Amino acid sequence: MLAFEPNCWSEHDVLETVLVCAPSMVSIPDIKTAEEVQWSAPVNYKKAHENFLELKAALQNAGVQVIDYSAYLTKEDQQLSDQLINRFFVRDLACVFGNTILPGEAGTSMRRPEYVQAHVLMDKWFPNSFRMHENNYIKALEYGDVLLLNRDAVWINVGMRTSIESVEQIKQSIFAAGFSEIGIISLPRRTDTLHLDMNCNVASKDVVVSKSFVRHFPIHVWTERASRYEMPEQFLNRHGFEVYWLEEYNTIPDINFLNLNPETILISKQAHKQRLRSHPKLQRKNIIEIEVTELEKAGGGIRCMTLPLQRKSSM
Repeated sequence: MLAFEPNCWSEHDVLETVLVCAPSMVSIPDIKTAEEVQWSAPVNYKKAHENFLELKAALQNAGVQVIDYSAYLTKEDQQLSDQLINRFFVRDLACVFGNTILPGEAGTSMRRPEYVQAHVLMDKWFPNSFRMHENNYIKALEYGDVLLLNRDAVWINVGMRTSIESVEQIKQSIFAAGFSEIGIISLPRRTDTLHLDMNCNVASKDVVVSKSFVRHFPIHVWTERASRYEMPEQFLNRHGFEVYWLEEYNTIPDINFLNLNPETILISKQAHKQRLRSHPKLQRKNIIEIEVTELEKAGGGIRCMTLPLQRKSSM
């Protein structure tokens, strides 16, 4: 067991503890191999580790406790884990809903071993919070498809890596954790729209940044007793968010950022920070830039590489 209990009710409260995983010890040597494993370019594992250390240092410098789960694996599990090239995308593995951790289920067989390894550790660390068997009957549920908007609402995409059947299996657990609404959207099934957090993100307590096309996809709003449809802007406005629609963007660095606290965002050096600051409510944001270019070649960004376990609630 770790000496704390999980607690997350939003994407923007003060980040206190985060789970990460160092990249594997494997390089992707050429573009052909990269394309076969669905990466955008060859990756040198030494450069990837340098990026990871910069990410880890930035988090620690901000006062965040950083837990690298690869350091807790058995020797036998480490031998396998060191060869799992996507293992540093920890966001997909599980999600803290309030004080409850729900496990994910890989939407692709290539990633299943890391889910098993991480879940065994979480079950040991958080026996009172982690719902080990919640994924027994789900097919695909990757938490890059989930945004905790606030204490009332959760937004989920059902697409390439998360199935509607799987969300239906866990919806009662989300309501039981304390959330009153679940908004379901189904975005195009493409590599550039792989997860919800490649299309939109919470930038502050009252601003969501989103690709402009998302406005055209209706949201199925679930409560414990009823359901209805709304458009994204209506849904987000009702929960206190203004939507900053982006017409131009570089998918991963511009959208896949991490809130360290209500005033500070951690972003990639490849991001267009002035584009983010052009919104009136984001002009005074403290933006910390780090070099994660080598890691981003794997198809995800800073949010994908971090799993918040504790955020200090403002309430």
